Amino acid sequence: MTRPVTMITGASAGIGAELARVFASHGHELVLIARREHALTALADEIAATGKPRPLVLAMDLGAGGNAGRIGEELAKHDLAVQFVVNNAGFGLLGRADSLARDEQLAMIDLNVRVLTELSLAFIPSVTRERGGILNVASVAGFLPGPGMAVYYASKAFVVSFTEALYQELKSRGVRVTVLCPGPVPTEFQARAGVPGQLGPSILERDARFVAMAGYRGLMAGRRMVVPGWPNLLATLLPRFLPRGWAVRIMDRVQARRFGP
Repeated sequence: MTRPVTMITGASAGIGAELARVFASHGHELVLIARREHALTALADEIAATGKPRPLVLAMDLGAGGNAGRIGEELAKHDLAVQFVVNNAGFGLLGRADSLARDEQLAMIDLNVRVLTELSLAFIPSVTRERGGILNVASVAGFLPGPGMAVYYASKAFVVSFTEALYQELKSRGVRVTVLCPGPVPTEFQARAGVPGQLGPSILERDARFVAMAGYRGLMAGRRMVVPGWPNLLATLLPRFLPRGWAVRIMDRVQARRFGP
């Protein structure tokens, strides 16, 4: 007999850590995945201290490839079956595409797009058997053109489109698929991306706990998309009514203030 678990990538900090806390508080046994073992271990200890099952910690560099096989082997050792997949791992980089390191931008595509796609597809059979679901973390950026963070915005546009398609394809099997699209969230993301100061206007900002709770509730309710906070929802709608050229120029000016022309 196997036990159903929720697998969360990028669980060492920020939205991923808050998602782990929210899922655990609702009775889900967890598998936590990220590179920083000490941070995952601390989070697992914290969750266990509340009387919940201690999460399984898998310290992995997801960018190295072969993830589904390695994760599957570890789960089999512990008689675990994935019921919910939460693809949260990802990062961004601020700067003009031609000025940023090409290898880093390709690594961003690997993590934000390839790994998310691999894990979503690999565990569909298990998720279907366990009548669970998939929660993919995208961004409001997925609805906007992204000069100044071109590859990041494009990667999140892929996540939005891919997840919406999976939602439609899998709903007849009873599988819930949700894309979570937060706006600015104060986390380690900014430091990794090289963003000075706030990530965006304060009216759009929501904390990681708020975002995680909104994502959890949306997934359990079977919602296709969750955009936490009405100002962020409005931001996803505006590009539909603005000429595309205007939207590109507006975003270019916003980002140029961060790093210069």
